[in-house]
Amino acid sequence: MKELLKMEHITKKFGEVYANRNINLSVQEGEVHTLLGENGAGKSTLMNILIGLYQPTGGEICLHGEKVRIESPKAAVRLGIGMVHQHFMLVEAMTVFENIILGSKKDSSIFIKKEHLKKDILHLSGKYGLDVELDKPVTEISVGAQQRVEILKALYRGAELLILDEPTAALTDLETEGLFAIIRKLTGEKKSVIFISHKMREVLAISDRITILRAGETVTTLDKDKTDGTQLANLMIGREMAPGNYKKITKPGAEILGLEHVDYQKEHKHSGLNDVSLTVKKGEILGIAGVDGNGQSQLAQLAAGVISPDKGTVTLKAGRVSRFAPNGFILSHVSHIPEDRNKMGLIGNMTVRENLVLKSTEEERFSYGRGALLKKKSITAFALDMQKKNDIRCASIEQEVRNLSGGNQQKIILARELENKPELLVAVHPTRGLDIGAARYVHDTMIEAREKGCGILLISADFDEILNLSDRIIVMFEGRVMGVYPGDNPPIEQISLAMAGKENQT
Repeated sequence: MKELLKMEHITKKFGEVYANRNINLSVQEGEVHTLLGENGAGKSTLMNILIGLYQPTGGEICLHGEKVRIESPKAAVRLGIGMVHQHFMLVEAMTVFENIILGSKKDSSIFIKKEHLKKDILHLSGKYGLDVELDKPVTEISVGAQQRVEILKALYRGAELLILDEPTAALTDLETEGLFAIIRKLTGEKKSVIFISHKMREVLAISDRITILRAGETVTTLDKDKTDGTQLANLMIGREMAPGNYKKITKPGAEILGLEHVDYQKEHKHSGLNDVSLTVKKGEILGIAGVDGNGQSQLAQLAAGVISPDKGTVTLKAGRVSRFAPNGFILSHVSHIPEDRNKMGLIGNMTVRENLVLKSTEEERFSYGRGALLKKKSITAFALDMQKKNDIRCASIEQEVRNLSGGNQQKIILARELENKPELLVAVHPTRGLDIGAARYVHDTMIEAREKGCGILLISADFDEILNLSDRIIVMFEGRVMGVYPGDNPPIEQISLAMAGKENQT
């Protein structure tokens, strides 16, 4: 294969801190080259250099054997480099078509020739299997469709090298297979893909070669056929990691949360609840399995007091809930790891210190007169203790959380939510977008909370995570409970059928 991209001795410093140090990366034409590393390993910084958002402190970049200087994202597009970010960069007020042509100058005319441009886009979408509805507003299409729009937008601008950052983080298994089919068509046309992911099965399924980064440096580059998931995981974290086999609980304590015949907008099959009954008990993890978008988000919001049911009863610690409000549930010792940590779990432009005490500012240890005047020294001491205890890796506790890696952001949420020893933890996709090391930390922390008597409602689209952690498993499909299964030696075939909508035969 012919070399398309070569990044040599790339170094990037922020002050005295090295984000990248002497990194080498080579991408060939028509290959999928995976960039693998823990959160904070330097992957995003390296890609931001490649698309012109950052300028390297040292090193050089060559495309097609010629040295280039990528001074801006516009220059990267001109050079045939496109990137699909983990959090999509689409304008929600616009249609799919408007998003694709936004900023493009394929025609010098002052008027937009809509029908001509649509014909070109549809030809491109048909060629690569990128099925999109051009006239639909972005807000009305699925996450998988939004991703196809982003890919189509990059290809429309002439991308020969496509960077996909955590492209499967919010996709169903079926959507992931569709994405992989698109990637294979792209590489079949000699286009190259840099694939960034933490999911070993996907990395081994789609990659040709894999480059591993650790602590901002290149560890090695391996052929996919000459490695396996265990070796890659050990290279990522720099040590051998034992498998996480957690003991299952078969005799939990008293009921903490109970739902009985609960309905919530049940006419909406993918965003409602239909006659849901379940319990979460003290010292157990109840896992909710199912393809994302079958009522799990609404179940989590109900359990955290964000929404109230249309019908049915909810009991918390054996008392019927009559008023649904997040603060009331917090005062009842319910903690919540939300599905979107950036929108619902953290305030990005606030510091690590401030985010760690967001829910506790009225406590006597942190304020005078129920939050009227904060005890800054006490808050600082608490934040420093939490940083050390939870291995939150940041420049200082005064750093804004939006500038931290996903793993460290999740550690802040975990530290805050578990420090007050909750009786119920509602954990939604707790390891989404995290590397294997950060995911292990989250799992160990949840198991530790369970051992202390916390009841945990675990909602995850990662089937392996559900099987690994859950003491009991409930499957949801179109807002309904399809079956309840033991976490110890679970009947995987029956669970899989239930996830596809087959009635429980047990």
